[in-house]
Amino acid sequence: MDNSGNLTTLSEESEEQPQQSSSPSSTSAFSNISPRPPSQSSSQKYSPLDWTDYFDQEDDICIPDTENVFHVYKAGSEGPVVFCLHGGGYSGLSFALSASKIKDKSQVVAMDLRGHGKSISDNDLDLSIDTLCTDVLAVLSTMYGDSPPAIILIGHSMGGSVAVHVAAKRTLPSLAGLVVVDVVEGTALASLVHMQKILSSRAKHFANVEKAIEWSVKSGSLRNIDSARVSMPATLMYDEPKKCYVHRSCLEETEQYWRGWYEGLSEKFLSSPVPKLLLLAGTDRLDRRMSRMNSLHSSSISSLEIG
Repeated sequence: MDNSGNLTTLSEESEEQPQQSSSPSSTSAFSNISPRPPSQSSSQKYSPLDWTDYFDQEDDICIPDTENVFHVYKAGSEGPVVFCLHGGGYSGLSFALSASKIKDKSQVVAMDLRGHGKSISDNDLDLSIDTLCTDVLAVLSTMYGDSPPAIILIGHSMGGSVAVHVAAKRTLPSLAGLVVVDVVEGTALASLVHMQKILSSRAKHFANVEKAIEWSVKSGSLRNIDSARVSMPATLMYDEPKKCYVHRSCLEETEQYWRGWYEGLSEKFLSSPVPKLLLLAGTDRLDRRMSRMNSLHSSSISSLEIG
């Protein structure tokens, strides 16, 4: 029996004689199945998203008496300033999705660190912890002068280390809180031995931005596709001689600074005099020092396991 022919006939009869639609013999067996949504092409699925859907404005902060110009994204107009510092190889747009959620109750400022995003510096390869801290304090001073509002520092990975070191300097009188995302001293130092291999094995050339976004998701570099679509473009630059996109930051050439990001991090974090929050993908990432000192500082630290 040709079922397709019967189905066609039933469909035509249903259209010509709607008054008989209640009859079992005139109703298709598939009439209650919702149509499948149209599939997206790869270029559509991984197409870039505009940062203006998450932030309200962008700005270039020119540091007086230097050649440094740091790019920032801003959202919100009231409340404390949540000052965001991204991880190595990323950009301020890493915090785009978070900014859209909290900008109604706070001011969000996400900074492109030197050698990243749209920032311009006198030496993009100087990612020493002292230089990065100086950059952050210079941006805050240039933006807010001698009377800064309440500031909550939040940093992911390398940016988390910078946030901790800035807080440890105790030169920011309006510092009101410290949030560190997915970095503790022990596990960070242990992972450095693998870092060059990880960096050397990642894809380095992309025919277009969509291919770079697709790679970032499929490789696990970024887990949230919308975050990848809004943040990945800012981590790229176009290489004219090679006629392709490449990574903006040259992390492979900054190895001399890596240990400095993380050595002594646990003690600095726990001794910070402001309320603090540590966000980890799992408590197994807590090193022994952090676990021991956490019990000694339980009144001043909150930790949250995510994932």
